[in-house]
Amino acid sequence: MSPAIIALITFGCTFGGALLGNLLHKALPPSNVTQESQDVVRLGIGLVATMTALLLGLVTASAKEAFDSQDAAIKTSATNILTLDRHLDRYGFETHPIRAQLLEVVAARIQATWGQSRARFTAEETTAFAEGIQQRILALAPATEAQRWHKAQALQLAEEVLRTRWRVMEGASGSTSTPFLTVVISWLTITLLSFGLFAPRNATVLASLFVVSVSVAAAVYLILELDNPFSGSIMISSGPLRFALTHLGR
Repeated sequence: MSPAIIALITFGCTFGGALLGNLLHKALPPSNVTQESQDVVRLGIGLVATMTALLLGLVTASAKEAFDSQDAAIKTSATNILTLDRHLDRYGFETHPIRAQLLEVVAARIQATWGQSRARFTAEETTAFAEGIQQRILALAPATEAQRWHKAQALQLAEEVLRTRWRVMEGASGSTSTPFLTVVISWLTITLLSFGLFAPRNATVLASLFVVSVSVAAAVYLILELDNPFSGSIMISSGPLRFALTHLGR
């Protein structure tokens, strides 16, 4: 289910709960709306609202940290790929086929991750091609000390690129679970219902409850978008890898 749909569900539940609470206000007997009853309800809902705020804050911070980590991994990978290409170029003409394959792998990786149309290769296939580049570097037979050094550096960079690739693939899918979303939306709905329960029914109150519902739905949407860094409206930029692609083989 997409973040936008979940956000709409969150808005519907919270604002619907607020309207239901406002409608129940008149149905309650006078003994249930005394000041003492309202104080007890506000204390209990205050605890729920505090737990919800803490949970949303922690999850938002965690999602943002994971998003930034993936973004840094893409930038590091682009730098390592460019440096790998430079070492292969300095090794000698024997590496020209490897450099051509490296360019093809990077292009396929960009298409598989950020392409709007169906990618030519799957993510697993591009990883296999990248591992093939490492094997071809291992097969090089250096004749000079300079070539040995460039080969060693190229192997180290190829290993770093592969490690980064697996790390990016591992964090590409979201980690927010359905039970977590269910609990959070339930808490938010209960909180909004209590807001409407003892509030007078007028345009100002309804507008305030509407704004609150939109705000909490936007918070859920933001968390889910950050949790899926390679899809949706908030995405990690492909700029670093595209920059590397334009400079490979030169």
